[in-house]
Amino acid sequence: MSELNSAERKAVAELMRVSPIADELGGRFAAAGHELHLVGGSVRDALLGRLGDDLDFCTDAHPEQTLDVVKGWADAIWETGREFGTIGVQKDGLRIEITTFRAEAYDGVTRNPVVRYGTNLLDDLRRRDFTINAMAVSVPGHVFTDPYGGRADLATRMIRTPDAPARSFSDDPLRMLRAARFAAKLQFTVDESVISAMRDMAADLDRITPERIRDEFTKLLCAVDPVVGLRLLVDTGLADRFLPEISGLKLEIDEHAQHKDVYEHTLIVVANAIRLEGASGPDFVLRMAALMHDVGKPATKDVGRDGRVSFHHHEVVGARLTKARMRALRYPKDVIADVVELVALHLRFYGYGRGEWTDSAVRRYVTDAGPLLARLHKLTRSDCTTRNRRKAAALAADYDALEERIARLQAEEDLARVRPDLDGNAIMELLGVPPGPIVGQAWRHLKDLRLDRGPLPRDEAEAELLKWARDQGHI
Repeated sequence: MSELNSAERKAVAELMRVSPIADELGGRFAAAGHELHLVGGSVRDALLGRLGDDLDFCTDAHPEQTLDVVKGWADAIWETGREFGTIGVQKDGLRIEITTFRAEAYDGVTRNPVVRYGTNLLDDLRRRDFTINAMAVSVPGHVFTDPYGGRADLATRMIRTPDAPARSFSDDPLRMLRAARFAAKLQFTVDESVISAMRDMAADLDRITPERIRDEFTKLLCAVDPVVGLRLLVDTGLADRFLPEISGLKLEIDEHAQHKDVYEHTLIVVANAIRLEGASGPDFVLRMAALMHDVGKPATKDVGRDGRVSFHHHEVVGARLTKARMRALRYPKDVIADVVELVALHLRFYGYGRGEWTDSAVRRYVTDAGPLLARLHKLTRSDCTTRNRRKAAALAADYDALEERIARLQAEEDLARVRPDLDGNAIMELLGVPPGPIVGQAWRHLKDLRLDRGPLPRDEAEAELLKWARDQGHI
């Protein structure tokens, strides 16, 4: 235990001012004969001046004792983490987690932690992931405990483990991924001893379930600077354990077959996409599409007789690889579908500047993108990483022109809701057919006409439908 300096005392006092229920809750635990300490990210963020709405506590009370203390006080209680010693509480809009002192370890074979309750605060702090998360403030006493130098590491912006890195990562291999995530989130440097252990123990990540890896990776990609974390994952070999396509972007470049460094290009595209997100905050779908947009290039690389390198149809291969990888990581189907569609469409724009696009092509671009159009705009613009200023300016001007053209057509035709000029009922009435496959085929034919030629007068649409039906032998 140690004394706080003036800045730290101010930070902790501010935390207690914003969260007075911490002392109230601490008083209840003390009256029941138990310790309670604000711990982990809550203390770290208070010292960094970043207060949130989630508070983490640790205690010597076991879960059933914690339940006795909070019943009648909490607005809501959940016990989903009880087997791991955690009781969740909601009070005055704050989410609180109270966890029994513990020493958590893996048996080195299974993917699930073996939880053992601890008996004191110092042992509990030692088993935490990083020193910056191994600080505590007692409530209601406000005694600050920092046995592993977390304050000093905050000051130097360093990520270290309280215990030896190898022992810490053996307890929970997901901590290796978390080190990269905190580097991305806080823009801190990871200690060399930690990086070394990450390299040596990367294969241990295979003991972790895909769902836990997915959740940690999602947080990393949505952090302030995910490129820092992505580089760390690739450099340590961790990416090879769950996202090998990213490391695979490091294609060999020789003097006879020069092409852009696909790996470095991809990281730039991710950074560009983040800058285009706007005030809406991290957009995982956009960032993931930016990360995966070129993963089909290694499999499609070809060197022509003239020495030129090509990657024909890499967007098709990339979409397939993206779908398989995100399925393996157990992402929701709708999220997978959106990312895959963006990867598949990211090359569609190229060629527009040559004047080959008709209004029909623009309509199809908008219709195919559907609700992803705004993201596709951002992804396409992010993908322009050429250092040739003239070429970059030309591409930007071309895309400006395309967006203006889309806006004009949308104003004229409401492209987001393109439908055939005749609906299903009109098709059945005109052709004299019941509901069935013929109606669907006719509907799709009329929609294609709508995309190609724009809105048609009723009589012209009917004539086109009858012509199609005769050609198909339906009448």
